[in-house]
Amino acid sequence: MTRSLAQLSYPPASARNMALLVQLRWMAVAGQLLTIWIAAAAMGVNLPLPQLITVPVLLGFVNLATAVMGREREGYSYMELLGALMLDVAALGWQLYFSGGTTNPFTFLFLLQIVIGAILLPPDWSWIVAAIAALGVALLTFLYRPLALPPQYAAEPLRLYLLGSLLCFLLIAALLVFFVIRMDRNRRQSDAALATLRQQAAEEHHIVRMGLLASGAAHELGTPMSTMSVILGDWAHHPVVKATPELSGEVDEMQTELKRCKTIVSGILMSAGEARGESPSVIRLGAFLDEIAADWRDRSAGAVQFRNEVSQDVAIVSDPALRQVIGNVIDNALEVSPARVTIHARTPLRDLVIEVRDNGPGFAEEMLEAFGKPYSSTKGRAGGGLGLFLVVNVIRKLGGRVEVGNPNDGGALVRISIPLEALIFSGKGAR
Repeated sequence: MTRSLAQLSYPPASARNMALLVQLRWMAVAGQLLTIWIAAAAMGVNLPLPQLITVPVLLGFVNLATAVMGREREGYSYMELLGALMLDVAALGWQLYFSGGTTNPFTFLFLLQIVIGAILLPPDWSWIVAAIAALGVALLTFLYRPLALPPQYAAEPLRLYLLGSLLCFLLIAALLVFFVIRMDRNRRQSDAALATLRQQAAEEHHIVRMGLLASGAAHELGTPMSTMSVILGDWAHHPVVKATPELSGEVDEMQTELKRCKTIVSGILMSAGEARGESPSVIRLGAFLDEIAADWRDRSAGAVQFRNEVSQDVAIVSDPALRQVIGNVIDNALEVSPARVTIHARTPLRDLVIEVRDNGPGFAEEMLEAFGKPYSSTKGRAGGGLGLFLVVNVIRKLGGRVEVGNPNDGGALVRISIPLEALIFSGKGAR
């Protein structure tokens, strides 16, 4: 999983936090319109309706604009979050100015904005919200338009104020519980995503170390294998060997196995990025999978069975790393089920799905829980578990995923899913 630089520059969970602010603003719009209607229609309070109704209408348009423009956004900066909070503070101040200033018990809603700012923003930024909210309350203490209350309420203004204070308290309590619970959920999701990124970074560091080790070993093996190749060439032309068919056959077999070893070493160097001057091989997807299946069918004396249901036979780049990780899965399956291993390849939608199934005892429970982690193996040998660890990381680099399980009718199943766009070759000339 890769993340863009722009996404990394945004605070954690900033997109979800902005969505929460939008939800809270919708609640404010509904609450303000309902309060205006109750005060004007039910209580008979003479309110400046044009000034008061303008604010929730404008807030509604702001929310719609935020939803439209934020579809492609990965996140929001602290400045943008601060701006959203300042808009809400200004809207509340405007409403209170035309509805009695601090004599209106809903002045305490400024506290909600301060708490939200303290949760969403760094300490220095949250003080800005607190300072501006406090300044707004101070100004509304002296600058406001008094409410013209009907006679039945004007006689006991304190009773009306206390009733409004109770409603405001209940409203703030409900909104704080709602907001803090959602914020805590966002925080836990961000912590989980960060832990995943750290785990991936550690695994990638582990892979780099193994790659360096493999590359170094390949270089070290190159010299003795070259020496052995020369010696075997001399032996093949020696009169005694030529005169002895049995010796000649053994030398030929040794040369064949040595060539295979050199091919493996070359593949390691290619995977490590040290191959030079070689063009990538382009091949049809179906032919690529057929070659892998045929190779393992020969190695296993026919134990590997392949079902090719690839409907999108596109041209792909023959990636040695992909070939190797598929081979690792097949090799692990043959180790526990040498008599029969089934490979099923298909292309649903825009993915390549490869399923490798065996007739062995299946994955142990601890293996299912720790699948894909380095050295997670029940085989009891040093270095075990690296094959599946490499499979998971290589497939993840291609944007895919690996799933494992134990089917109900026995055996084990490994399912590899890769987006076709990660493999497709855009040029021509695929065979």
